[in-house]
Amino acid sequence: MLDDFDGLLRWPELNDWVLMSDLPGSGPVQAVQRITGGSQNNIFRLSRQGADLVLRRPPRHLRAGSNETMMREARLLRALAGSAVPHAALYGACDDPAVIGASFYVMAPIDGFSPSGPLPGRYGSDPAWRRAMGESFVRAGAALGAIDYRAAGLEGYGKPDDWHGRQVERWRSQLEGYRNLPGYDGHELPDVDFVGQWLTDNLPANRHIGIIHGDFQYPNVMYAHDAPEVAALIDWELSTLGDPLIDLGWMLSSWCEPGDPEGKTPVIQPWDGFSTRAEIVTLYGEISGRDMSDMPWYFCLACYKLACILEGSYARSKAGQAPAATGESLHRYALWLLAKARQIIATGSVSAP
Repeated sequence: MLDDFDGLLRWPELNDWVLMSDLPGSGPVQAVQRITGGSQNNIFRLSRQGADLVLRRPPRHLRAGSNETMMREARLLRALAGSAVPHAALYGACDDPAVIGASFYVMAPIDGFSPSGPLPGRYGSDPAWRRAMGESFVRAGAALGAIDYRAAGLEGYGKPDDWHGRQVERWRSQLEGYRNLPGYDGHELPDVDFVGQWLTDNLPANRHIGIIHGDFQYPNVMYAHDAPEVAALIDWELSTLGDPLIDLGWMLSSWCEPGDPEGKTPVIQPWDGFSTRAEIVTLYGEISGRDMSDMPWYFCLACYKLACILEGSYARSKAGQAPAATGESLHRYALWLLAKARQIIATGSVSAP
């Protein structure tokens, strides 16, 4: 008897769908393993004769748009087929909630790991591997940014019109919305007005619209075990259309360099060996052919956007809807991000002074 994980998987219906679909392997599912699960999404590894499959479905308690998000992710993975973007191949998708209670899709398993904390094996012992893993991350982002979203069938996947001009108001309005939470009287981010005004007054001349991942940082990438290279970009729920340089800015915001504002440590250890931010930007420009002179704006926007998002957790903690320690930690990081944005503005550079 296969585990249904308290109703997250409905085996008679799911096996019927598997048998009727054009998926690798043959026969019914013989074994199942939960890979991740929680408030965001649930992921399971399914084994049938001749193949392993990975199923991704929304959380038990569906949120508004949960099923639509699953189908958006599947649409994107389908569009990436045959591209240079490292990703899990899509095997099939189901938009009928009657099968397991929610929309879901099935993809290829990835042999790799998502880096967090101490790095394993040669990633941890060899600085050359760490430099290569950063460069591979840049190459993956550049490959994604190079895709013609119209040719890939992603017309309507986002709202590209005046994307650059809409960003400050988009994220500022989200920040202002937190005022409705009890116990939170208003944002406590002293630099947010200054940074937002600078972004508004200095819109970049170098603009492009393509596919963006939306959360381009190390927890959302898997690396190969046997070589310092990206095996797959993962977790596409925030993907949309916009300027791909925002993904690079997001990556830069997660970086650490001497001269950065105090109060931040790298998400992975050890950190020596990684390219500098300036080297990352140069490499992206060489690969993409884009003029990178406006990169400080995109870096600053990434810091501004993430700070506005993270402040929501702080506001919810004030309302008793999230742990206080988590809220305080993310609020401190939001303050760091805006301090970093001020530093970018002051220096006009992606490099720390």
